[in-house]
Amino acid sequence: MRNLHRAAAAATMTLALTMLAITGRAQADDLTGTLKKVKETGTITLGYRESSVPFSYLDGSQKPIGFSIDLCGQVVEAVRKKLGLADLKVAYNPVNSATRLPLVANGTIDIECGSTANQLARQKQVAFSVSTFVAQFKWLTRTDSGVATPDDLKGKTVAVTAGTNTSQFLNKLNQDEGLKLSISQGKDHAESFLLVDTGRAAAFMEDDILLAGVRANAKDPSRFKILDRSYSADPYALMFRREDPDFKALVDETLIGLMKSGAFSRLYAKWFESPIPPRNLNLDFPMSDKLKDLIKTPSDKANS
Repeated sequence: MRNLHRAAAAATMTLALTMLAITGRAQADDLTGTLKKVKETGTITLGYRESSVPFSYLDGSQKPIGFSIDLCGQVVEAVRKKLGLADLKVAYNPVNSATRLPLVANGTIDIECGSTANQLARQKQVAFSVSTFVAQFKWLTRTDSGVATPDDLKGKTVAVTAGTNTSQFLNKLNQDEGLKLSISQGKDHAESFLLVDTGRAAAFMEDDILLAGVRANAKDPSRFKILDRSYSADPYALMFRREDPDFKALVDETLIGLMKSGAFSRLYAKWFESPIPPRNLNLDFPMSDKLKDLIKTPSDKANS
């Protein structure tokens, strides 16, 4: 009788383990897109920018840090929990304005944690989360440039970063307003800023917060000023592959949860209104009313 009990117990245990294995396989089979890829490889790859302060940039130890990096960190934790991967590895892959869309589209990176604007045209290649920031285009120039308004830039050489929506906007602005600008393109924001710093360009057009970032990190920030005139820009969002509804749902759920809990606003204060690495400079960039509205009512819509 004792042997029968042991045999029955062993059979029950075997059945339980078999059912657990079947359930695990079923759960894995239910996964699609990015979540399936991450489950199979045990790694999630984040794309980062090297000089998009304070969203995504390198600190003094060449480690990616920033507001968008922190948001992606929360997404990683949500992925880790959903997939049950305690040892989920996080890989970092640098991107710039020209490479970020194709590297997301071809699967090299799983989510881009930078300063990318959600545009209708880009939605043909990639997908976006709910908005995480609202920017405006502005001009940065040297304080000794003699440039007080955009009208003073007519006929001059100006800088913009290649592959950005700012570059598209500036080309259209140049044509529509007949500014006769000669436009030089930097490979990233640091190089575009250097064109102004060295006098090879009279001004640099980019999103207001990114200009505040490069100016704050200059050796002498007082040598540069941002002009008052602003132009409407598209909202920023985290970027990932198209036609991946399960991953998008997880990303959006994570971000909206941060917004509702107040954690999003605390992260904003950390990166925009407090001293940040590597030089402990404070950008002193309060949250705009538009972003406050998007926190109350999250949206993944681009400007029409």
